[in-house]
Amino acid sequence: MNLRRCLLVFLAGAGCNVLAQGYPERPVRLIVPQAAGSATDTVARILAAELPNHLGQPVVVENKPGGALTIGLDITAKSTPDGYTIGMGPVGALAITRHMVAKLPYDIERDFQPIALVTRGHLLLAVSPSLPVNSVQELIEYARKNPGKLMNASSSNGSPGHVGGELFKYMTGTEIVHIPYKGGAMAINDLIAGHVQLMFESLNSISTYARSGKVKALAVSGPRRSPGFPNLPTIAEAGVPDYDATTWSGVIGPAGIARPVVDKLNTSINKAIVSPMFKARFGEIGDEPAGGTPEEFAEVIRRDSAKWAEVVKRSGAKID
Repeated sequence: MNLRRCLLVFLAGAGCNVLAQGYPERPVRLIVPQAAGSATDTVARILAAELPNHLGQPVVVENKPGGALTIGLDITAKSTPDGYTIGMGPVGALAITRHMVAKLPYDIERDFQPIALVTRGHLLLAVSPSLPVNSVQELIEYARKNPGKLMNASSSNGSPGHVGGELFKYMTGTEIVHIPYKGGAMAINDLIAGHVQLMFESLNSISTYARSGKVKALAVSGPRRSPGFPNLPTIAEAGVPDYDATTWSGVIGPAGIARPVVDKLNTSINKAIVSPMFKARFGEIGDEPAGGTPEEFAEVIRRDSAKWAEVVKRSGAKID
């Protein structure tokens, strides 16, 4: 009996190795749970341009926005676990909105296979040019003197900019009104026009406006400065000790993908994100290539999910 079991294990392992050696034999579909032009879409398209050089097949980006990021993730979760349908998993989908949606059509730990963390980045704390503040401390003082009068725009309920703002309010004891938009572009336009006063937005989306002076950049949200904006302090450095709202995005697949296929994807992604083209594109916007093992990505999801669960609970934020 033991011999038979050993033989079955050996044959299963051999089958997986054959599968990995032949994979991929056709184009790979990359599902993005947000619209074209979004921060996650930008990451996906840069990755899809470089990944074929290491994977050996084209990577086709498909945008499946809607449902607070659940539509694209649900398509990924319910795909055949053969490595030919993978998805982008941004921090919003994997660690934030899961605590705001009453009933998800999937279980993140059970139904997904983390493959590789692709990028780490920052939110930029920016204010309207018309707001008479030029530093984080001045913003805090202004907010405390004018409770409920400042409006914080975000790209949507449950976005990193939303919960990043909620964390800021909690840690500074300020009363700032959250105004969700249907997309970052509209929110940024209203910030420039002065219809809203501040915004925590992905560097990926707002860096161009910060460099041109159309918005006033005050600080970045991560634990260390952005290489794209080395002269900007972190929010923690600027007067809110221990503030950290790091953004990230990775590649996930449906649970059940054979480990050799996961490893092939992981190795290819890790090579792609250190390529000169990839690093140059992300250096322009201030995000950084991440990388690492599937297990390390799973730990990032677990850790940040626990962190943002507390922030969401305190804020009472929900998505119907």
